[in-house]
Amino acid sequence: MFEQFLETNNFSFRPEVIPILGVLILLEAILSADNAIALAAIVRSLPDPKQEEWALRYGLIGAFVLRVVLIFTATWVIKYWQFELAGAVYLLWLSGKFFLEKSQEGHDAKHPVRMADKLWQVVALVSLTDLAFSLDSVTAAVAVAQETWLVLIGGVAGIITLRFLAGLFIKWLEEFTHLESAGYLIVLLVGLRLFIKVFSDSLVPPEWLMLTCIGLVFLWGFSKREPTDELEAIAEQPK
Repeated sequence: MFEQFLETNNFSFRPEVIPILGVLILLEAILSADNAIALAAIVRSLPDPKQEEWALRYGLIGAFVLRVVLIFTATWVIKYWQFELAGAVYLLWLSGKFFLEKSQEGHDAKHPVRMADKLWQVVALVSLTDLAFSLDSVTAAVAVAQETWLVLIGGVAGIITLRFLAGLFIKWLEEFTHLESAGYLIVLLVGLRLFIKVFSDSLVPPEWLMLTCIGLVFLWGFSKREPTDELEAIAEQPK
């Protein structure tokens, strides 16, 4: 059975696939940034830093399992537009929930919007958000790839990259005023693109335009730094 699986998925390592594999891993690392900031913002829903660590760890384990399932079922998934619609609706709901609660409660960078109250809820949100982000790219990659195992390695590389980037973003979210909103704005952009794709491929914005918009959102997210406790203390000192 295992040999049949390898033959079905063209599992054959050849020297010429090494550069392809390197490029694939590099692209996964670059494209994981938008996903990582969204996951970091979700994890911040928990007030305890230890719970944040556990939520990120278990959430990424769930994300890895769902990615593997998606990779090996992609040729079936792409036949049904309902999967993409479900992913789009989820991302739009997630971003809409954030901006609605933020406008009502007036949170700042030091008091993030709580997207969930329990650890298991945050773990589920992390896993599902990564799946929704991966839905378009993974199914497209599997549809054109000759070696499914290459896509699988790329997915593993993406999860590993997410682990390190999300950890960095959790720290940066406490330092930069607009970074949390930028993360959910990226979620909104990805959700809108996926939603448009369901109805018409011709209306989908080109990849370069999406990357440009995401890059601009990142720049805005890092445009204002929260004052540190030391700077606040100095500012409060009498002159």
